[in-house]
Amino acid sequence: MEEIEFLLESANEMMDQAVQHARAALGKIRAGKAMPAMLEGVQVEYYGNMTPLSQVASITTPDARTISIKPWEKTIIPEIEKAIMNSDLGLNPQNDGELIRINIPALTEERRELLVRQAKHEIENGKISIRNARKETNDSIKKMEGDGISEDQMKDAEAEVQKLTDKHTAELDTMIISKEKDIMTI
Repeated sequence: MEEIEFLLESANEMMDQAVQHARAALGKIRAGKAMPAMLEGVQVEYYGNMTPLSQVASITTPDARTISIKPWEKTIIPEIEKAIMNSDLGLNPQNDGELIRINIPALTEERRELLVRQAKHEIENGKISIRNARKETNDSIKKMEGDGISEDQMKDAEAEVQKLTDKHTAELDTMIISKEKDIMTI
């Protein structure tokens, strides 16, 4: 019985991680609004090491269409600019000697639809991870059949795994509805 509880906890953890990963991926998809999370993957060369931008500068959004980056040291402004331009974000940083501003352009309808497809793809990847966790857990439960576990206990455990799957899948569905609305709102 303890083994089943352990498997269920493990399945829940794997499914939670899939949801968290999808949430993080959706956070990086820009919806026409300036968000510091958009720059999360940007790495800056700092004293010979690749360092996350957030560790060498403060990133703020003074308004809905602008990201402001204030480096701790002014000497790394050119490196930050280079890192942003080399990223696949399609952003143009503007340097005034003190800080870097990035104006976020309004999205075209075509670009919005592309972003929605990208968001749906990320959600689908999350659902696949959840289904994989369900399959692994159910396989482990079936292997326990020879270890003195009754058929009723097996069925109950599989039903519990399905409940976890449904709960996490519904969470992803809610996330994509929200993100799609966010992206398509002008």
